[in-house]
Amino acid sequence: MENTINCAEVCVNGCVLGDKCPNKGYVEETSKFINDTSLDKMLEMAEEAMMKKRMAPPKWVIPEFPE
Repeated sequence: MENTINCAEVCVNGCVLGDKCPNKGYVEETSKFINDTSLDKMLEMAEEAMMKKRMAPPKWVIPEFPE
């Protein structure tokens, strides 16, 4: 039986699953990105993402009320 946990809540001080962590593969990918990407490029990417978000039309959320 495989247990699932909410990593965002449980692992705030570090991974509690160790080698059984389902997100372990992302560590290597993330480390490679950080090592291979300059800070200027990361800041440029962040600026582009912020501009894209600002230019997007507003998203309206219409709540559903119980009948």
